[in-house]
Amino acid sequence: MTSTYGELRAQLAALTTEAFRPELADIDRLPTAEIARIMNGEDATVPAAVAAQLPRIAAAIDATAERMGRGGRLVYAGAGTAGRLGILDASECPPTFNTDPAQVVGLIAGGPTAIATSVEDAEDSKELAAAALDGLGLTALDTVVGISASGRTPYAVGAVEHARARGALTIGLACNTGSPLAAAAEHGIEVVVGPELLTGSTRLKSGTAQKLVLNMISTITMIRLGKTYGNLMVDVQASNEKLRARSRRIVALATDAGDDAVEAALTAAGGEVKTAILMLLADVDAATATRRLERARGRLRAALA
Repeated sequence: MTSTYGELRAQLAALTTEAFRPELADIDRLPTAEIARIMNGEDATVPAAVAAQLPRIAAAIDATAERMGRGGRLVYAGAGTAGRLGILDASECPPTFNTDPAQVVGLIAGGPTAIATSVEDAEDSKELAAAALDGLGLTALDTVVGISASGRTPYAVGAVEHARARGALTIGLACNTGSPLAAAAEHGIEVVVGPELLTGSTRLKSGTAQKLVLNMISTITMIRLGKTYGNLMVDVQASNEKLRARSRRIVALATDAGDDAVEAALTAAGGEVKTAILMLLADVDAATATRRLERARGRLRAALA
């Protein structure tokens, strides 16, 4: 049943992220430098709130990596800022880790239009979330991360509930304790950053916290999947001049080879950084390096061993 206006106001009033801060009631009268100092101080508290959830975050990442290692996908689902942050994280995985665009996916309430223009009513529909997941052909190998600062957004909660019913791994990322989203998910992560600088503007500290956690989920999952060699992005997709220069630098850092040797290896490897590194470190040709990487499922350390 749809909540009445009064019931919704009561629900929001009970949320830490929506709390009013009377000490900031005159912030608009302060000098710009002072407002910036206050805001910077607020932002500085976010990493500690994330740190308090690290055991839960790590457990969620290990479970995600295990399923993705068997062919599963990582799907983010949220509304408004939370949905946009999921799409941002998903969109950065192909150039950073050379993943297939379908391997990490972001869903936002209201569809693609909502990325740039708010479609606020869409967040109230669990059915839209279920339909979006069905459109992806969700399987039990997939991981669905519902993202919501309040932890009560129907679209995010509905995505997690539907995914869990389909046997998928579920993670609920919220910024309030005791949230319906965390309760609905197998792995609940509640990063409590406290009331916002502007009452209810959860694109601020809550958005920052969500971005930090999503960075961890995608990055560490890719590390676990062998998408890096040490702290080098050896699966980088060299799609422009900057990234091509970065590829050469990564091969040089991994192998200590000179410029000519790096250039020759990358040319023979068709620009594939991992292949070029393996060629130089194992003293093999491109075809042999490619076969070894295939046998090692793309894991450079295993191919070197």
